Amino acid sequence: MSALTSPSMGRRLQTNGVVAVKKIEAIIRPERYEIVEKALEENGFSAMTVSEVKGRGAQKGITLQYRGGIMKVNLLPKIKIEMIIKDEDVSRAVEIIQTNARTGKVGDGRIFVLPVEGAYWVRKDDAHV
Repeated sequence: MSALTSPSMGRRLQTNGVVAVKKIEAIIRPERYEIVEKALEENGFSAMTVSEVKGRGAQKGITLQYRGGIMKVNLLPKIKIEMIIKDEDVSRAVEIIQTNARTGKVGDGRIFVLPVEGAYWVRKDDAHV
């Protein structure tokens, strides 16, 4: 079985034939993205997928005043960062995201940590987890 490799860490993510990785999904405010990205890269976490998404949490959107009228915005723009991280590095990556994405206000976002059951190269026929 091949090992899953992380270009950002430059080493194999396999221990005793078992790949121990997690997926981090962080949904943050768009204005905090560049700060979070820089902090992650400075700490060796450069491999990520970033998407512009819309959503809402407990705040259920916001109310804006627009051209003299009140407008309800139910879905707010957010940035979703997805990363595959070694189990032992998850706490550090989560802490970096929390510290740099936090404004202290409602709507700062969420971080999810998920197990990774498998990974496959698109250009090759072999599995990596």
